[in-house]
Amino acid sequence: MAQISSRGSKSKAAKASNALQFMSDIELANLGDGQVAYIKVLTSDQAREMFPTIEGLPNGIALFSLHGADGTPIALTDTIQAAVGHAMEDELAIAAVH
Repeated sequence: MAQISSRGSKSKAAKASNALQFMSDIELANLGDGQVAYIKVLTSDQAREMFPTIEGLPNGIALFSLHGADGTPIALTDTIQAAVGHAMEDELAIAAVH
């Protein structure tokens, strides 16, 4: 448990938490730019919205999109293995997002 001394100094965790409050959304998104990606599961309809130039997507299947840390779509695949493979080829670490 972090403690505050009688002089009122903050714990390291509290200082780190406060430092993040000063980071803009753009700075946060660019934190892993070119190094970190995430994979998102999409319906066919969501994929059509996100990738409007792709034609002929079948209905009712799950698709997997690879995104850069800032949310930029990189690739659309029909298997999780292909999305992971694409990330590995581009030397991107895959982050878990909730």
